[in-house]
Amino acid sequence: MSAREVRLRARGFAPRRLPGAGAVTAVCVFAAWEAVCRAGLVSPFALPAPSRVLAVLAEMALSGELLAHLRASLGRLAGGWAIGMLCGVLAGLAIGVSSLARSVGLPLVSALFPVPKIALLPLLILWLGIGEAPKLATIALGTFFPVALSTASGVDQIPRSLIRMAQSFDLPNRAIVLKVILPGALPGIFAGARISSSIALVLLTAAEMIGAEYGIGALVLQAGHLMRADRLLAGVVLLSVLGVAIGAGLGALERRLLAWR
Repeated sequence: MSAREVRLRARGFAPRRLPGAGAVTAVCVFAAWEAVCRAGLVSPFALPAPSRVLAVLAEMALSGELLAHLRASLGRLAGGWAIGMLCGVLAGLAIGVSSLARSVGLPLVSALFPVPKIALLPLLILWLGIGEAPKLATIALGTFFPVALSTASGVDQIPRSLIRMAQSFDLPNRAIVLKVILPGALPGIFAGARISSSIALVLLTAAEMIGAEYGIGALVLQAGHLMRADRLLAGVVLLSVLGVAIGAGLGALERRLLAWR
């Protein structure tokens, strides 16, 4: 057996990008959905066809309602997620480099992580009032815990020999954190960002169902009250598109910042 044959077989389970696979899958799913609805196998009242959902989205876009819902949701999502990411990264770095922070913070974060954050929303409303603050706090809390744990795990994956080498050159602690620990923890930070973005979308929808006039969650809740399955599915489609867009953006940023790997 030649060396070339061995190299071709030993791929190491390296993932390959298949750009068209996701689009083809989505087209097949929507085509099957449309076919089932047009064949009359399901009631259009219970499950409208994709063409009807797209028509509702177009009507909402022309009336300006879609922009109002998107503006409200994106503002809340960006604010809460940014706060949670910043606090989570700082806490994760502290847990990763400080024995005291690890001894105190890690058990606390691990204990509070499984608590459903949406269950805290009534308490946050009691503390912060019915405005935007409890919604932002709910999203921030849901973002904070996975990011903190992923960042701390990313710090633990850094070879300690690199940190000791930086210390041997008398680099200040701040420079070691910024130039060695933070870049080395980026894979963990991005893993936490991906997980927390999905959690943030779920919490955003739930928070907007309580005391919000505009937002995708409010749209879904109003559609459910009115028994409008087409508008409800339009909200679900918007959430799916947001999730895909955020995931694609994080993937592109990760490939750019981690090109050295």
